[in-house]
Amino acid sequence: MKIETFTAPGFEENTYLVRGAEDAAVVIDPGANTPALLERIEQEGIAIHAVLLTHAHIDHIEGVAKVVRQSNAPVYLHEDDRRMYEAAPVQALQFGLRVDPLPSIDHELRHGQRLDLIGLRFEVRHVPGHSPGHVLFYLEKQNVAFVGDVVFQGSIGRTDLPGGNYTELMRSIRQQVLTLPANTELYSGHGPPTTVAHERDTNPFLIPNYGGGLA
Repeated sequence: MKIETFTAPGFEENTYLVRGAEDAAVVIDPGANTPALLERIEQEGIAIHAVLLTHAHIDHIEGVAKVVRQSNAPVYLHEDDRRMYEAAPVQALQFGLRVDPLPSIDHELRHGQRLDLIGLRFEVRHVPGHSPGHVLFYLEKQNVAFVGDVVFQGSIGRTDLPGGNYTELMRSIRQQVLTLPANTELYSGHGPPTTVAHERDTNPFLIPNYGGGLA
């Protein structure tokens, strides 16, 4: 497996190109730097088999239409973020942006689902709190998880946007992130990669607090 990150100014959102067997790949959360991603795909003859979305905030979906137009790849999203996805033009206007009309969702993600794509197995874990339908993608054999905006190096996702819920986010982190093996690499929607152990031991939002309970 090979992971490439494409980040653009502005939201500083991380788009991931995950390559598996024989130049087959999936795209996770295509954002503002999708043009650079597509250039790489075209130059190297990479076949895109899926667009996987951790959630439907505009910075994570603004490049979906471009990827699908070039690759005709199916789009995967949790049902609880569908309304947000369909409201992408309104989301964009709030930030002074415009987005291409988004393609329909081809496959609904659900907790516990296993996706066998490009020779890799992606386990879907529902982790609401930052958004209602937020998920992470865990690759057990590769010891990697793509966690979107649930947790970052030294921080956590914001919960003041529509559909956000602090209590749910903390429960998601405690039950679905911190239960992963300690050396699992976490690829977040913003910022550099980190590990479960590093965030468990040093993240100021996740140290024992409030009655002595962890996060």
